[in-house]
Amino acid sequence: MNHSQAADKFNKDFDRTSWHDETLWWVRQKRDRAAFAIPEWEELRNTASQIKHNVLSNLDTYLMEFEKNAKANGVTVHWAADAHEHNQIVLSILREQGIQQIVKSKSMLTEECHLNPFLAENGVEVIDTDLGERIVQLADEPPSHIVMPCIHWKKEEIGVLFHKHLGTPEGCADPSTLTLAAREHLREKFLTRRVALTGVNFAVAETGEFVVCTNEGNADMGTHLADVHIACMGIEKIVPKRKHLGVFLRLLARSATGQPITTYSSHFAKPREGQQMHIILVDNGRSRQLGREEFRNSLKCIRCGACMNTCPVYRRSGGHSYHNAVAGPIGSILAPNLDMTKNADLPFASTLCGSCSNVCPVKINIHEQLYSWRQVLTKSGHSPTAKTIGMKAMAAVLSSPSVYRFSGKIGRLTLSNTPFVVNNSLNPWYKQREMPEPPKESFGEWYKKNRK
Repeated sequence: MNHSQAADKFNKDFDRTSWHDETLWWVRQKRDRAAFAIPEWEELRNTASQIKHNVLSNLDTYLMEFEKNAKANGVTVHWAADAHEHNQIVLSILREQGIQQIVKSKSMLTEECHLNPFLAENGVEVIDTDLGERIVQLADEPPSHIVMPCIHWKKEEIGVLFHKHLGTPEGCADPSTLTLAAREHLREKFLTRRVALTGVNFAVAETGEFVVCTNEGNADMGTHLADVHIACMGIEKIVPKRKHLGVFLRLLARSATGQPITTYSSHFAKPREGQQMHIILVDNGRSRQLGREEFRNSLKCIRCGACMNTCPVYRRSGGHSYHNAVAGPIGSILAPNLDMTKNADLPFASTLCGSCSNVCPVKINIHEQLYSWRQVLTKSGHSPTAKTIGMKAMAAVLSSPSVYRFSGKIGRLTLSNTPFVVNNSLNPWYKQREMPEPPKESFGEWYKKNRK
């Protein structure tokens, strides 16, 4: 199912679509208030973008520096070329420890690598400890948003889900009661699991440490009680020096949820006595994207989700319509790099309004990259057939003045004699509907008659 078909399915529930749209726009407004309260906001954005530009230009150097310092801290460093290698490394660590149950905090990289189903197939139980992630895990769904994984769920639906899986009272939809039930359910998991897996928000080349940002403290709870900490990190997460963290930590939460900073910004430098700490540095197409001059800036992304919250298409189509771990505008840039054929529809799921680029805390030119992907996909034969035919027809019309004028005459003739009917069966965004008959008079005649 491509994006437009999945979006059409999401839009059949009008109330949910409207609520989803309004909720995300409310988050966008919170972001604006938080950003505009800081006089140096644009300076922070420019600085963050420049730091990331430096990182991408010297990525190999910073990665080697990070590995050297992390190893000196007592951390075991692994390298994974792709998702398969990443998953195999995690499994090998678990098998060395004889472990079949783990707790995991939010990690979009592991979603990208499909780690959970891989481990399940190999007899390992994974418990997601982020509340939103746990909700979608109980529902057997992937996250629909990188910051708010269950934003598409209503509290009444969560109540039904928790009644089934956690034994909460039937009909209970009180958020405090449901959160307490989840807390009690997860506490036992934290206390009994010997391995905790986390993502990485930032890694510091200078010190070999890494930072995990959460609002629930679940990453800290899991890692501090576990004998083994596995951290999974995309190679683009590097920053050169510890002092640079202040720039990104001020931008991240404000862009994501409108908070001044995440509740927990936890620094991990070395394992405590008796604990093992592993970090897996994952490429999975990032080097290929780095080599694409038009798209390399997408690797600056700090996964705040601001582009999703502002995007009019994402807000009214839902995250699952993007059939990719990272949805929305930034996901539509990253996904074709992984698989052009499978994800050829996603760069077209945009109005190119530029709102995503305007809110991006690291100033990624998202809408321009989406437009560039459309050109690449069309030239390489990966764009949808109907869209390719339509674009070729448009190019033929616009490149010939005589054909253009003739088409205009046909269009005027058609509109003057028949009701205007929108009937595009190839695009599920539209349904056939009759519109009022257009006026016979020209705009100039109407203006002369109606002007005061």
